[in-house]
Amino acid sequence: MALLACIALSSFLFTADPKGNLSISPVRVFPSKTNRYPRRKQEMGFVNFNISADLTSLFHWKTKQLFLYLEAEYQNTQGILCVNNTVVVWDRIVRRKEDAVINFAGKNKYAFREISSSFKKVPSSHYSLKYNVMPYVGVLTYGEAARTAEAVDFVWEEHV
Repeated sequence: MALLACIALSSFLFTADPKGNLSISPVRVFPSKTNRYPRRKQEMGFVNFNISADLTSLFHWKTKQLFLYLEAEYQNTQGILCVNNTVVVWDRIVRRKEDAVINFAGKNKYAFREISSSFKKVPSSHYSLKYNVMPYVGVLTYGEAARTAEAVDFVWEEHV
């Protein structure tokens, strides 16, 4: 038990601050229908992005895997309230140090829908590439590898 406690406490000795680059194209918004409510109109956003990051410094003798995800943060107004929203649009699990250099260009993996049915009240969004280090034994650690410097605008399209 003492050995496991020492291993868990050693996670505080390993600190790494990986950096990466993240570029996002303007988010294209299309009208869509939901399967659950076919008469309800809703808008769906499509995000095209480029990620380049070197996360090898996060791997050491007790790292089991990394959970890497791209997060969209935006505000919308619902009546007089301003609501902060956070949505995961893409993720990946990295299991080996050899795979920790990420160069990826793609689009969102998960549906990007606004809960109020329309992105009209959302002026722009910010994106960040975050990670979660999962050790064999010890504390889960979270961090951010990249963030967009400027807000990304939404562009409305008529047809899918």
